[in-house]
Amino acid sequence: MTAESTVPSPGPQPRDHVLSPVSVLPARTAGGFRFPPRRPPARHASPAPLLAADLCAALLGALALDAAVRRPVLIGLLMSGAILLRPPTPRRTAGVLDELPAVCGRIAVVWLGLAAALAAWDPDHALSARALLLGFALHTAAAGACRGLVHRRRRLALLRRPRAALVVGPAATAQRVAAAVLRHPDCGVRPVGVVAEHPDGTGGLPVLTTGQEVERALIQNGVRAVLTVHPAVRTEQGPLLRALAESGCVVWEVDADSPAYEMRDQLAGFSCRRLDMGSRRRGSVGKRILDITVSGAALVLVSPLLLVCAAVLRLTDGPGVVFRQERIGKGGRPFTLLKLRTHRPVDEHEAATRWSVAGEVRMSRFCRFLRQTSLDELLQLWNVLWGDMSLVGPRPERPYFVGQFSQTYPGYAARHRMQTGITGLAQIHGLRGDTSIEDRARFDNAYIDDWSLWQDVCILLRTAAALVRSTGS
Repeated sequence: MTAESTVPSPGPQPRDHVLSPVSVLPARTAGGFRFPPRRPPARHASPAPLLAADLCAALLGALALDAAVRRPVLIGLLMSGAILLRPPTPRRTAGVLDELPAVCGRIAVVWLGLAAALAAWDPDHALSARALLLGFALHTAAAGACRGLVHRRRRLALLRRPRAALVVGPAATAQRVAAAVLRHPDCGVRPVGVVAEHPDGTGGLPVLTTGQEVERALIQNGVRAVLTVHPAVRTEQGPLLRALAESGCVVWEVDADSPAYEMRDQLAGFSCRRLDMGSRRRGSVGKRILDITVSGAALVLVSPLLLVCAAVLRLTDGPGVVFRQERIGKGGRPFTLLKLRTHRPVDEHEAATRWSVAGEVRMSRFCRFLRQTSLDELLQLWNVLWGDMSLVGPRPERPYFVGQFSQTYPGYAARHRMQTGITGLAQIHGLRGDTSIEDRARFDNAYIDDWSLWQDVCILLRTAAALVRSTGS
């Protein structure tokens, strides 16, 4: 499944109308912004203190049990139930009153389950209504007190060490949100700058209009949070937001102008939600294991076929059966892609800048067969085994076209967040041949955003099915 053999869609090429001094991609990279400090991501509050609080509350609640039934097994069941039915840890520091209904409900379920289990196990020592109510009340009071203490300590820690933040969006709106957040230090966020295309001239926080200024603010202030204050920021400043997330920042989308729907988190009275920019992906080890296993097994199976194809090429087209070409991989790093040679460029310039050779009349019948059946791509299994590529991912392109497409198509540069691949979501949706580069970039980014190991398996199966009924490249 190759993107190399495709032809750009006819008609005028769309320009990214949202480019600004902040979102212009540096010419030296293919992946967009790349800030030097690569810090670990801001850690969430540890669940250990709340877990300890719940265990202590369960132990105190066990005091309501009569001495005759206060056995280690029942106390263990009570503590296990309290742990398994704990309320989910909030993303932002909450108050004990906010979570009290959930805590009470789960504690009631624990005690009712304990009473039912005890009645079934030893009916003679079943819990009385008085013991049940007393245990529930004592457990709930202890849980509220212990959890309240944990939340208070967390709020004090945020007041002492608030997270430095950048506010991204239109200057006037960003300044207004920043001022509101600064008036409420209890939220634990301290804006230090505004990222906008043009200053609004009204004063307030410094306005950063270039990537260099953003990088300087990131380093000098130890920025660990980013607040976006306009719905368009997510698409207009996507490369910048992803780079900030890669540097360890947490990105929040703040609804600054109207009430939001399905946003449970609050920041200084604004509804907000956390954006997952795909900066850290779990499962990369599993993906690499899949690549090594499948590519290694496939190379063993297809090596006789590769030898036959190489021998026929040598006899019909002369020496030089392996074609090597520079492509751009993950993070904008170049690597050498391997293929069976089906065309001999006139010179290096043609090899680097000619988009398609699908209609090349000088191509022999056997070479055309190799391209139509994608057999010329089999050597890329060595790239996968070596680690330059993955089995599934955005198709790699040559530096010349990466530079053009990154400036022309929104989101194209963001494809390099993940390892490039032999096949991908765009290819199995028919985006090869005379199809839109913009559509390919959108499908590639959707694949990265929703990545899972099972999705890779599904794409490989669908690719295999497409190769069986392939009609040409």
